Amino acid sequence: MTRKKWLTALVAVLLIGAGIAGGFKIHETFFGSQTYSGNLKQLQEPAKSEAISDARNTAVVQAAKKVGPAVVGITTKVYNRDIFNRKVLVGEGVGSGIIFDKSGYIATNNHVVGTAKTVIVSLADGQSTEGTVGRDEKTDLAVVKINVDNLPVAEFGDSDSLQVGETAIAIGNPLGLEFQGTVTAGVISSLNRTIGVEGEGMKLIQTDAAINPGNSGGALVDADGKVIGINSAKISKEGVEGLGFAIPINTARPILESLIKNGKVSRPYLGFYGLDKKMAARFGMKLNVSGVYVYKVIAGGPLNQAGLRHGDVITKVGDTTIEAFTDLQDVLSKARPGDTVTVTFDRNGSSQSADVVLQEAPADDEDDQ
Repeated sequence: MTRKKWLTALVAVLLIGAGIAGGFKIHETFFGSQTYSGNLKQLQEPAKSEAISDARNTAVVQAAKKVGPAVVGITTKVYNRDIFNRKVLVGEGVGSGIIFDKSGYIATNNHVVGTAKTVIVSLADGQSTEGTVGRDEKTDLAVVKINVDNLPVAEFGDSDSLQVGETAIAIGNPLGLEFQGTVTAGVISSLNRTIGVEGEGMKLIQTDAAINPGNSGGALVDADGKVIGINSAKISKEGVEGLGFAIPINTARPILESLIKNGKVSRPYLGFYGLDKKMAARFGMKLNVSGVYVYKVIAGGPLNQAGLRHGDVITKVGDTTIEAFTDLQDVLSKARPGDTVTVTFDRNGSSQSADVVLQEAPADDEDDQ
């Protein structure tokens, strides 16, 4: 070994020795010279337990366990034909759905399934299967049917009993299946909201539970773990947060039932065109009445057959007071074609009533009631 290499090796050994000595010195400085004799219990693996405390086992936790397995992902594929008439995938969308019947019926939004005749349903347990679609554009509701046994089912609650301020839990698939089964919580912010044109939109539940694209069709759940709404929309503007909306489950029930039984929704109607104060104001008119003003009766329609005419003002249907057009829509949404209802109306300052047999609304006429 040359003198230079020998010196280099000696320096390296000295440095290593200094490092070890320094390490001992640091250990002595910070930990003392004696061996630690305590019990590092906090650093040991915790004992496994199935139970959690009542403080942690909140209503949100219980609702998520109860409803989460029944919330599915719904994927639609949109195809076009190329110049050689070949089918080409041009788009894909993912939303949510709620299994509400063990035989494979799933509630979702019409805008989730779009125009697709079949969709891919991704279950919470990882299975995927194809489903067929029935839809109703007017209410933005749809039913998907799959053929799978032993499905978990979500229980529907009573959306008419909701109180502003009570807990609201949203379960769905925001931004796609990567975040499948996401749970967010908030409160019922308001009831009977309409976000369409005044007098034309259905009444919705407003919540501040986070709802994002992909949540559509998912479940809005109360603290009892019951589905009280189908998440459908949010207001998405810069600086706006916490404005999500759901279709009340009591509104959805008859629509879903009709889609399953008839493949379509049969709606009752009174057979007239009318307006209330707010609708009239939108057209620059002043209407000094409380109720719905009849400005055109359809020949052969229910009101026509019952003797009502232009200029009458509908003030009650059955026991329900009618102050606005949405009140009339609510009453009709709970009735069926063939039902008989008592309509109370004002005619030239005189209150009168007539029994009216509801007819099925024509499919090509969505503007009258």
